[in-house]
Amino acid sequence: MKHIISILVLCLLVSSCKTEEKQTVKRDGYYITGTAPGVYNGVRAYLETTDKSGRKTAMDTAIVMNEKFVFEGKIDYPEMLYLKINSVKGSAPLIIENEEMTVSVDIENLTSSKFQGTSANSALNLYNEKTGELKAKRFEIGRQIRSTQQKDMTTNIDGLHAEMADITKKMEDFPFEFIAENKGNSFSLILLQKLAETKTANYPRIESTLSSLSDMQQKSITATMLKTQIQIKKVEKAAVSATEIGQVAPSFTAPTPDGKALALNDIKGKLTLIDFWASWCKPCRRENPNVVKVYQKYHNKGLEIISVSLDGSRSQKDPKAAWIKAIKDDNLTWSHVSNLDYFNDPVAKAYNIRSIPATFLLDQDGKIIAKNLRGEALDRKVAEYLN
Repeated sequence: MKHIISILVLCLLVSSCKTEEKQTVKRDGYYITGTAPGVYNGVRAYLETTDKSGRKTAMDTAIVMNEKFVFEGKIDYPEMLYLKINSVKGSAPLIIENEEMTVSVDIENLTSSKFQGTSANSALNLYNEKTGELKAKRFEIGRQIRSTQQKDMTTNIDGLHAEMADITKKMEDFPFEFIAENKGNSFSLILLQKLAETKTANYPRIESTLSSLSDMQQKSITATMLKTQIQIKKVEKAAVSATEIGQVAPSFTAPTPDGKALALNDIKGKLTLIDFWASWCKPCRRENPNVVKVYQKYHNKGLEIISVSLDGSRSQKDPKAAWIKAIKDDNLTWSHVSNLDYFNDPVAKAYNIRSIPATFLLDQDGKIIAKNLRGEALDRKVAEYLN
């Protein structure tokens, strides 16, 4: 009997040791345990990533069982993802790191779910809380301004506008102030990435803030990606500025269909139309008869056209043949150039072309006087200068 008891005690001790060993195992990646009260068995949960166009795709998937789910994997660098659960509205942002964390899901408001276990998510929660307070203040001031205007009152309206300007300035400064107070937190780099993606991004301030972070932060993969992102955005911003109305159009040289080099300066007339198009672009092809009509009407009076084709997409078997055939089929009897490199064409990049058709009308000095004119609008503008 004593022998049996000894064996049982030994087994318990071994089991206890194994349990303790399991608890102290350090994981090599992320391990996220979630509780989802009210979510049925079999419902899928997702960790979604967002591309540059704002589309979300699932990076990891889990299945809810007994109101619980687990995500497990490994990432190369900290990243902001979004928790999405089928049958639950909305999505909740979270910072994924190769650490353990927990999620308490709020099925009424997924964005109110609680994430615990990493300093980055603690910083994210605090940042969202503070920005929420600032947004609420701005909303209230806006409500007061609208109420005052509706009642046709002038009392304190100037003060309210001053308050609105002040809260707007605080909202612009807050992200940078927050980063300054959290320099060693991985969320700070991710926040800088998000700031760099906005239309009103202040790139000099973003670069300055990035340079103020620790050497370890600046040498991280995230920082390297951010520096590249900033450089790309600065080039794009410069291209936008260079192609505003009133600016001298960027010069360029590109291959013609027969392989010769043709420069914009080689064909400038009293008026010059730069027309970005492609054989695969249906709106471009529908617009071509209008461009032909304008060219035939005004060419003898000084109108020149140079079309820049963005043929060269991966789906095209022979982009050059398609380009040449479209020129012939649509009776485009003016100058043509193309690097056959789709939207990566250097001319397209210099003019910040994001969609086609796109046009730029230049005066005899090469200054841009109009953009993206079509049909009758193009005819009227050309007539202003040549009739």
